[in-house]
Amino acid sequence: MFQYSTSGVCAKNIEFDIVDNKVVNVRFHGGCNGNLQGISKLIEGMAVEEVVERLSGLGCGPRSTSCPDQLAKALEDAIRKAAS
Repeated sequence: MFQYSTSGVCAKNIEFDIVDNKVVNVRFHGGCNGNLQGISKLIEGMAVEEVVERLSGLGCGPRSTSCPDQLAKALEDAIRKAAS
């Protein structure tokens, strides 16, 4: 289980697993519960790279980041750590 502390968004942290390069068991703590549950279900089983490509750079209102963007950053961080 990977854990990522977010920055600049309502969700405080994100937990997830990566199994066979697929994103599974995504849980956001804090934030817009319904929307974040929906995102979690939509990306369940999707390849890490595809999730990162789709969600990177999304903003939220005036913010330059969003919970989906933070998830993309968390996945990139997890891949970096796994490679080292």
